[in-house]
Amino acid sequence: MANHQHAAPAPVGGKLLNAATFVCGVFAAILLAILAVRFFLGLGAVTNLNDGYPWGIWIVVDVVIGSAFACGGFSVAMLVYIFNRGEYHPLVRPALLASLFGYTLAGAGVIFDLGRWWNVWNMFWPGSANPHSVMFEVAVCITAYIFVMWLEFAPVVLEKFGMTARKQKLNKVMFAIIALGTVLPMMHQSSLGTLLVVLGTQIHPLWRTPIEPLLYLLTAITMGYAVVLFESCVASTAYRRKIEMNMLTPLSKVMLGFLVAYLAVRIGDVVVRGALPRAFALSLEAVVFWFEMACFVAPLFLIGKENDRRNPARLFVAGILLMLGGAMLRINGFLIGYETGDGFHYFPSLSEILVTLGMFSLEVLAYIVITRRFPVLPREAATH
Repeated sequence: MANHQHAAPAPVGGKLLNAATFVCGVFAAILLAILAVRFFLGLGAVTNLNDGYPWGIWIVVDVVIGSAFACGGFSVAMLVYIFNRGEYHPLVRPALLASLFGYTLAGAGVIFDLGRWWNVWNMFWPGSANPHSVMFEVAVCITAYIFVMWLEFAPVVLEKFGMTARKQKLNKVMFAIIALGTVLPMMHQSSLGTLLVVLGTQIHPLWRTPIEPLLYLLTAITMGYAVVLFESCVASTAYRRKIEMNMLTPLSKVMLGFLVAYLAVRIGDVVVRGALPRAFALSLEAVVFWFEMACFVAPLFLIGKENDRRNPARLFVAGILLMLGGAMLRINGFLIGYETGDGFHYFPSLSEILVTLGMFSLEVLAYIVITRRFPVLPREAATH
């Protein structure tokens, strides 16, 4: 068995106030201002939602897509702890951190979008809970997973403040926490696809399939690895660190394996259901379908060869394309391919877009602060 030696994690250090954190702080302040209006005056004051489109980008982008982007922690943890690939262990903490804030903000995003948000506690109250509801399963699993991820990340906090004894106690039960952290995202990511199955004929045939849960799970795992590639390249550039190609190159091969499995299932499903002719119709749905497919297929040509996977730029672009492809799959199913009937139209308001940008900015801001002050990234010589 190979013995994998890795540098211990350490804070990056440096100033917290810079151009990036300032811009993120401004968008975060705008987010809080809009949400103050939303909570006092209602959804109609800041969104373009209507009876035909009861959910918009706050649910589709911030929650459905946001939680898929946040699958990096789950995907890497599954590789390290379930498949015993210890060489990827240095990627666990940064991937978990990105997932932690992604899911936490996705959970908050659900509350932003609830009409009667003050009744959110009902879903956890036994007398009000509906265990037969897909949305109930998603809500409970995401909530539980947020708590699990905070427990998974707790050793970083305990390490920072020198609480070694408490960290050792937590590590004794960490195997059970990690097991939960692997099962829960599998459950709710697939169930997000089940939401489209429940909507039935309201979904365009190109995205109306009983195997939607499988498609959502496969793309969530693939997107998780893509986000790790993206985050590693950006963090290395921003902090002037060496890119961890010794881990990213083989990781991208694993990612391609899930991608090939997804494409085989996706293309086979469209053909078997007889929905392929709809992809050649003169319609918006056909155009966005091919754009979605192009985003998934292009990485096979970009990093399909071993030498190409050693190129950081190619890995970075491939990661972005897969993130975009997974995002389009969800936007197409929940918004563009959602056929609600005549008389209803939806395009996000400026306030909705700013809230989404604010959510993303908060995540970036938190990532910068934590990595600069807590032991998340592998220790490296001087960084500036």
